[in-house]
Amino acid sequence: MAIILSINSGSSSVKVSIYQSSTQSQPPKQLADAQINGLTAPPAKFTYERGTERVKNQEVKDVSSNEDACEYILDHLVKDEGLSEIPSRDDITHACHRVVHGGDYPDAHVIDQETYHHLEDLTDLAPLHNSSALAIVKACMKALPKAKNIAYFDTSFHATIPEAIRTYPIEPSIAKKNKLRKYGFHGISYAFIIKSVAEYLKKAESKTSIIALHLGSGASACAIKNGKSLDNSMGLTPLAGLPGATRSGDVDPSLIFHFTHDAGKPSRSSTKDLHISTAEEILNKKSGWKALTGTTDFGKISSSQDPACKLAFDILVDRITGFIGSYYVKLEGQVDALVFAGGIGEKGALLRTEIVEKIRCLGFELDQQTNNNIIEDVVRNIGQDGARHRTLVCQTDEQFEMARQCAVDLQSK
Repeated sequence: MAIILSINSGSSSVKVSIYQSSTQSQPPKQLADAQINGLTAPPAKFTYERGTERVKNQEVKDVSSNEDACEYILDHLVKDEGLSEIPSRDDITHACHRVVHGGDYPDAHVIDQETYHHLEDLTDLAPLHNSSALAIVKACMKALPKAKNIAYFDTSFHATIPEAIRTYPIEPSIAKKNKLRKYGFHGISYAFIIKSVAEYLKKAESKTSIIALHLGSGASACAIKNGKSLDNSMGLTPLAGLPGATRSGDVDPSLIFHFTHDAGKPSRSSTKDLHISTAEEILNKKSGWKALTGTTDFGKISSSQDPACKLAFDILVDRITGFIGSYYVKLEGQVDALVFAGGIGEKGALLRTEIVEKIRCLGFELDQQTNNNIIEDVVRNIGQDGARHRTLVCQTDEQFEMARQCAVDLQSK
């Protein structure tokens, strides 16, 4: 029997899902969920769910870092008398970590000292994303000496992107030396989506082709051909492609140098361990919907009549439909479904309506009644009967996908 922690660490939060895996025929069983939010805006708040046990937004003291959050969550798990599967930390066998940037790693990787240092080197490619994950990895290696730590990369799913798509037209020797190419992101989510959609369609993954949209505060689009990533809207970093809550998405590369003369200078947020340029901070943290509307809450934006909110909404619709059209052509029209996922994709009925209306010419149509209903299934068909292509919503689950992959690897050994 394996006890698996699936850990998703961000700059201001740590989320942990706890699973038990004991049989080859059954998927991992979820035991509990724990998370701490507000690490960068104290007081931190703790939320916990196990069966009927609920703790919601409980303020916690002396928790101000990812490491503190990890310790607090681990202590809570072993002290929870209702969680009999984990009487001590030594009963935790695996810790699965979502790491945004995995460079050239095509698969998940057991983390030893060599791997850890390699991931540290990759931090320069994703300074705003990898550092928090590595902080938790380091904390878990210390707090759980008997557990196997495994890194699951958002980039791995996109290792199949063809060379002509992943290569930037810049000096090849410099690109190779500095590892400058399209990597693609949200791969753990897309792995869950393609598996779930193929099961729903009763098709083999290897024969399933979709256009998938992971829409949240970070948003991306993905063309998946015969179960493999063909293209992703994100690039060298998650900044490329669609705009997000605080990200600009695609802009003219020269824009930032006209925006500020300090673009290449270190940001005030930089530390001795975390090197961030002013340009990176502006385009990643001070752009997107927040810059246009003053809020990162897309629910408020989509329901507002304020012209700034309407503009932000229309910009996102425009950029998404542009990628759908491009990927439809790349897939040569052989598309089993358009799939909405992520918090906004799963809850944004109006956004789905506007997007699908603009791509009716491709053969997508919505059943408005179904579209407006709350999505409860893992995969739900919201398309109109008789439409040329299906339109689906998938409730993606990155933590489960990591635990599932971990359990599959264990069972194959």
